[in-house]
Amino acid sequence: MNKLMSKTFLWMFLGLIVTFMTGYIVAINENMLETVFGGPLFYILIILELVLVIFFSARVHKMQPTTAKICFLLYSFVSGLTFSSIFIAFELSSIMFVFLIAALVFAIFGALGYFTKIDLSKLGTILFMGLIAIIICMIVNMFLSNSTFDLIISIIALLVFFGYVAFDIQKIKRYYEAGIDSENVAILGAFELYLDFINIFIHLLQIIGDAKD
Repeated sequence: MNKLMSKTFLWMFLGLIVTFMTGYIVAINENMLETVFGGPLFYILIILELVLVIFFSARVHKMQPTTAKICFLLYSFVSGLTFSSIFIAFELSSIMFVFLIAALVFAIFGALGYFTKIDLSKLGTILFMGLIAIIICMIVNMFLSNSTFDLIISIIALLVFFGYVAFDIQKIKRYYEAGIDSENVAILGAFELYLDFINIFIHLLQIIGDAKD
C-alpha cells in the first residue's frame, strides 16, 4: 500500500512542478504571454484540457504505463500554459503563501480519507452533482460578473474538493485492496489528486490571494 501511495504522490508532485514551472516561465516572457492570451490559442488550450481530461480518465486503464505518464505530463504542461494567468494577476509571495495553505488542507483531508473507517464511496454522486452545479454557476457568473456570487462559488467549490481529496485517497486504497496495484493506478490517482489540489489552490487564491494593483 505504501508503495502505491508513494508512486501516486510522486507523480502528483511532478505534475504540479510541470504546471507551476510552465506557468511561471510563460508569465515572465512577454512574447509567450502574447502567444497564449493574444489570440485564439487560449480557447484552443481550454478545449484541449477538457479533451485530455475526458480521454485520460476513460482510457488510462487500457494504456501502456509509459503512455499514461506522457498523457499526464502533457496535461500538466497544457494546464500550466493557461495557469500562467495567476502569476500575472497575483503577487508571487501571495501565490506561495496560498500554495502552502492548500498543501496543508490537502494533507489534512488526505489523511482523513486514508485513516477513516467510514465508507466514502457514497459521497461520489453528491460530490459530482456539486461539481456540475459549480461549473454551471461559474458559466452563469461569466455573464453576471458578480463578485459576491463568485466568492460563494469559490467557498462551495472548496468544500466539494475537500471532499474529493478524501474520496480519491480512499478510492486508491480500494484499488489496492482489490489487488489492482499497477503503474496506471498510481498515475490515475496522481491525476485525480492533482486536479483536486489545483482546484483547492485556485479557489483559495481567489478568496485570500493578494491581487496585483
